[in-house]
Amino acid sequence: MNFCAKNPPLRQAAKTLAASKEMKSIYMKQKLKYTLFLTIIVSSIAFKLSAQSNLNFQADLDSQINENIPGVLVTVICKEKQIDWSGASGYADKENKIKLLPNQTFRMASVTKTFVASTILRLWEDKKLNLEDPIIKYISKEHSEILIKGGYAPEKITILHLLTHSSGMAEHTQTEKFKIEYLKTNHIWTRTEQLLELTTQTKPVGEIGEQFSYSDSGYILLGEIIEKITQKPLGEAIEELLNLKKLGLKSIHIEDKKGEFNTDRIHQYYMDGEDTYFINPTFDLYGGGGLLSSARDLALFYKYLFENKVFRKKSTLKRMLTPINYSKKQALDYRMGIWETEIEGLKAYTHSGFWGTQVIYIPNIKTIITANYSQRWTKKGFAPIIPIIVKQLIKK
Repeated sequence: MNFCAKNPPLRQAAKTLAASKEMKSIYMKQKLKYTLFLTIIVSSIAFKLSAQSNLNFQADLDSQINENIPGVLVTVICKEKQIDWSGASGYADKENKIKLLPNQTFRMASVTKTFVASTILRLWEDKKLNLEDPIIKYISKEHSEILIKGGYAPEKITILHLLTHSSGMAEHTQTEKFKIEYLKTNHIWTRTEQLLELTTQTKPVGEIGEQFSYSDSGYILLGEIIEKITQKPLGEAIEELLNLKKLGLKSIHIEDKKGEFNTDRIHQYYMDGEDTYFINPTFDLYGGGGLLSSARDLALFYKYLFENKVFRKKSTLKRMLTPINYSKKQALDYRMGIWETEIEGLKAYTHSGFWGTQVIYIPNIKTIITANYSQRWTKKGFAPIIPIIVKQLIKK
């Protein structure tokens, strides 16, 4: 999701955020079991990984923890320097003082867009769609009519426009109603409801193809297109087309619509510290977000993506990273589900997610870094730990 920093505090909905007693009871009973299991298994993994590096990433990680940052997960992979390190610091659940472990999972939010874009491109490779196809060809009649009533032209907006956020669509997550409604723990959203939120509460932000304007709404339509072509639920289609199981990325999956509360998923906190753990995942589940992952599996996916192990053809990755030409410079150099940036003077490709996740690939040093802050950082720019790690790698 792409909520702005001025969202209403979650405290305004604290009463609605509380989950049922039964749900919390299940959570507390299961949490100890998962914690003990992960402590044994993951601590062993973390030791093996850290032994390969003489850089003190753990000290850097520990330095990030403060009253506003209860926990941080990091993975660093740099094959040329023989670094494959995962670490954790702080708490997975600050209220119950449950320590954070390196292999725990989190809601990656908008980083899901890299996976959705990659899935669309796999369908393109298989000639199941053309990127220049108008979306009216694939989305439901009901959704086409909703868009038309909202001032959009689904017969002119293409799949490519959605992939690159150049469709002129506004952002349903920015409406005041959505900001309030999504806080209702048990509110179960549908894709249709979110599109109605887009068209009744906002207006188009510009002409088709003329500018970059970030839109979760566009990506939930891409999710619908994937489901229409594959005749499978979005999560299943992503897993199969991207070969996630074959690649060994077992933790990456779409969260169950009812939520996953008795697993190793960490608590993630809003900017004022309110716990969002029990918020129903359907508020961000249909393509703009929705995936869960560990830090290491997320880093490995980016590694495999840039090693050409996700697509059938090398040319597909090149197509994914092709810049979009606009008449004016845009706020973000967004490609398809990923954007190009610069860090410490080095070109990089990245995506971030609203709840405090960022993954970045730096070609010049062939390095992937994933960071997840359980309470998102407040300053603009990279997850704070990432530039610190990059500086260490450059000096080594």
